[in-house]
Amino acid sequence: MSIDVSIEDGRWEAAGLEALAERACAAVFDHLALDGEDVDVSVLGCDDARIMILNADFRQKDKATNVLSWPSAERAAAGAGEMPAKPEPDAFGECELGDIAISYDTCVREANEAGKSLADHATHLLVHGTLHLLGFDHERDLDATLMEGMETEILGKMGIADPYREDV
Repeated sequence: MSIDVSIEDGRWEAAGLEALAERACAAVFDHLALDGEDVDVSVLGCDDARIMILNADFRQKDKATNVLSWPSAERAAAGAGEMPAKPEPDAFGECELGDIAISYDTCVREANEAGKSLADHATHLLVHGTLHLLGFDHERDLDATLMEGMETEILGKMGIADPYREDV
């Protein structure tokens, strides 16, 4: 697996974004028993100003957000609550999965509000973004249940508490 990390906000360097992204992506692929050998993922570590522009440009939402993802191909499941299609390599045997952007400002604020470490919260958001690249979504109730369950299982294997529990 190749994780290309671009850091626009230097605070991500100190937070170890590259290691967090590699660990999160590898955990997702391991959990789903996917071969990530020839898979490419791009991660952008930015701030709220940059992610607000991206969110406005791509989602028509004029506000900052924690994480955005752009899958390279449509992989969503046809039926609600079903597993998405597995990524397929191109003619050269490679699979560009897509891009993830994560905002330092929003990530830190949310981590502080939830009483979590920045590393744990950022890892959760990177797992979440990677699942989106693989076709998982949370628009329909059954899809949200599947995706959140996956996140909880993956993070649990990584020693990170369930982010959806109210008392955590």
